[in-house]
Amino acid sequence: MNETLRSDVLISGGGLVGQALALALAHHGLSSQIVDPADPVTTIAPGFDGRASAIASATWQMFEVLGIAGRLAGHGCPIRAIKVGDGVPGQGRGGELDFVTREGDAPLGTMIENRQLRLALAAGLAEAPLVRLLMPAAVTAREVNAHGVTLTLDDGTKLAAPLLIIAEGRRSPTRDAAGFSIASWSYHHHAMIGAVAHERPHGNVAHEIFFASGPFALLPLVDDLQGRHRSAFVWTVDEKDGPGFAKLGDRGFVAELQKRAGDTLGTMELVAPRMTYPLGFHHSASIVAERTVLVGDAAHGIHPIAGQGLNLGLRDVAALAEVLVEGARLGLDLGDAALLARYQRWRGLDNMMVSLATDGLTRLFGIPGRTASAVRRAGLGAVQRLPMLKRFFMDEARGEAGDLPRLLAGTEI
Repeated sequence: MNETLRSDVLISGGGLVGQALALALAHHGLSSQIVDPADPVTTIAPGFDGRASAIASATWQMFEVLGIAGRLAGHGCPIRAIKVGDGVPGQGRGGELDFVTREGDAPLGTMIENRQLRLALAAGLAEAPLVRLLMPAAVTAREVNAHGVTLTLDDGTKLAAPLLIIAEGRRSPTRDAAGFSIASWSYHHHAMIGAVAHERPHGNVAHEIFFASGPFALLPLVDDLQGRHRSAFVWTVDEKDGPGFAKLGDRGFVAELQKRAGDTLGTMELVAPRMTYPLGFHHSASIVAERTVLVGDAAHGIHPIAGQGLNLGLRDVAALAEVLVEGARLGLDLGDAALLARYQRWRGLDNMMVSLATDGLTRLFGIPGRTASAVRRAGLGAVQRLPMLKRFFMDEARGEAGDLPRLLAGTEI
C-alpha cells in the first residue's frame, strides 16, 4: 500500500504560474507538491518556439526576491517606450499616443522568451527542497473534506495537504469538476504569434497598432546570438481569416506582416514557428471554494490586447503567497475559509477590473468605420496631452497600481 505524501499545499498545474507559486512558498518555508500531466523535458526543449511574455516591473521585483531575475540575466529586453496608434487604411499605422520612461525610471516591462522563464523556474525549483515536482503525473481521484484534500495519482500515490491550488490554465478540468461558475465568451478572433528578425534596431520600443480586424503588436526582444535584431509579434485577425493566414507560406506571411508594421523596423524574416489560437474571455465569479483556490488562467482569461495575462496570474501568486505565509506564521489551517476569503477580497476585484478593462478596449477598438476611428484617435490624443493620465496608464503597465503584495514591492513577506 502506497504511503500518503504530505505537504503544506498541493498545486495542480506545473506551468509558469504554478511553479512560481511553489517557489514563492518555498522561499518562505512552506512545502508544496506540484502535479501536472506534461513532461517537463519537452517544455524546456532547445530552440525558440516563438512564445514570449512582457513581465511587468513589479513582477520583475518579485523575481528578484525569489532569485529568478539573476537566472534571466542577458535574456530580458526592457521596454522603454510603448507607441500606440489607431490604424488607418492605406497609411499603415497612426502614432497618436506614446508612453516613454524617464531617465532612471523602471522600464514599462521586460520581454522574455517563455522558454527562458521555464528554464529559470526549473533551476530555482531544483534547488528548493520544499518543492516536490510530480511531472508527468495524472490525478485519478480527488477528495476534499473538512480535514483536508487528498489526490490519488495514476500510479496509486496519494498526496495530502490542507489546501488545493488550481493552476491548470484556461481549460482546467479540476476547476470545472470543483463546480466553479465561469462566465465566458468568444471574441471570434484568432491570435497569431511568433517572432521576426528585422533590419532596424527596435530601440526598446513596443508598438501597439489597432486595426478594425484586431490589434497588432510588435514587442522588442534581445538580439540573437548572430546579432540579429528581433521582435515578437501578436497579430489578431477575424476568425474567418485565421485559417487562410495559417496556410500562407513564410514569404507570403511576412509580406502581410510587413503591411501591418509599415516601415517601422524595415525588412523582416521569421525566426520562430508561427502559432495560431482562438481568442476568448472567461472569468470565475469566485476564486475560492472549500479548501480550494484558483490562480492564473484557471481564474481569469483575458484578451492579449494589453499583454497582462501572465502578469495577472503572477499577481495572484504574490497575493496568495502572502496570505498563506502570514496564515502559517499565526498557526492557522491553510485551508481555513476565513484565510481564503482574504485572498478572494484581495484578488477578486483587481482580476475583474483588469478583465473588464481589456474586454472594453477590445470592443472599442474593434468598432469599424471612420467615425469610430476618429473617436478613438481623439481619445488617444487626449491622453497624450494629459501627463497625469499618462502616468496612471504607465503605472498600470508596470503593475505598480493598487494594493501591492510585498513581493511585488520587492520585499520579503
